[in-house]
Amino acid sequence: MTRRQARLFAIVATLLSTIAFIGMTIDSHRQFPRLTNEHEMTAEVLAGKAVWHKYNCTNCHTLLGEGAYYAPDLTKIAAQRGREYLRAFMKDPSAFYDEQKYRRVMPRQGLSEREIDDVITFLAWISRIDTQGWPPRPILVSGSAIPGANLATATPVPATTGTTPVPPVPGAEKPAAASAEPVARGQALFNQAAAGCFACHSVAPGVNLAGPTLAGIGTRGEAMLKDSAYKGSAKDGGAYIREAILNPHAYLVPGATYSAGGRSFMPDNYDKTLKPEQIDELVAYLATLK
Repeated sequence: MTRRQARLFAIVATLLSTIAFIGMTIDSHRQFPRLTNEHEMTAEVLAGKAVWHKYNCTNCHTLLGEGAYYAPDLTKIAAQRGREYLRAFMKDPSAFYDEQKYRRVMPRQGLSEREIDDVITFLAWISRIDTQGWPPRPILVSGSAIPGANLATATPVPATTGTTPVPPVPGAEKPAAASAEPVARGQALFNQAAAGCFACHSVAPGVNLAGPTLAGIGTRGEAMLKDSAYKGSAKDGGAYIREAILNPHAYLVPGATYSAGGRSFMPDNYDKTLKPEQIDELVAYLATLK
């Protein structure tokens, strides 16, 4: 290649790269309104953003990859925790995590009721942004647990595909057989951000996180139907599991950090965020936890 040819090649390559970069930039900005749900940016969302900055939440927490990484990533927290849970937590974080046991817990900020509602609305808007799979795995904090339990291994690692069984945590059940497709898909979904079950529930006996452990739920469901506090309509264990996903208020598991005012802290909108077949797969998987 002559000098003239090399120079021409460099010029053409630079022009093509520049055109491609400009085209991708324009396309990205064209898609931002849809990806960020810009049309849902209400006055309440903006007020919540102001609360977020007023209390310097980003000094500890992370949103969309930006923040201190000192405390849990909250990009998808509103999809993983119900509004009632977030409201109760912000009022008094110490009611959920024992500072003497876990240390480094969130301080009580003294937010007003209006500020709490606004920041939850802001976080709910953030959670609906299409982040293209980011964060790959939420940073979680531990809840109460049996003495000596290793909470670092209490949460399974999310699956990368919808058909790959996820290795169980210590003390949990054996991996679902590859041939048991609904069970394997349900196990994978349990550990994916789409459902977010793993963010609140462990499947290891005695290890309670934001929600109670689901170890043995396949057999415990029958016993819960006989509890005088049960207010649902399920007739068997499988139906109880399904009802617990779609209507968590039908039976409130004892525990001050699981419910308040007769309502569970678990989100009750999975009938809208998950497909019917995904609910079936989750039920199939949870029913195997004996």
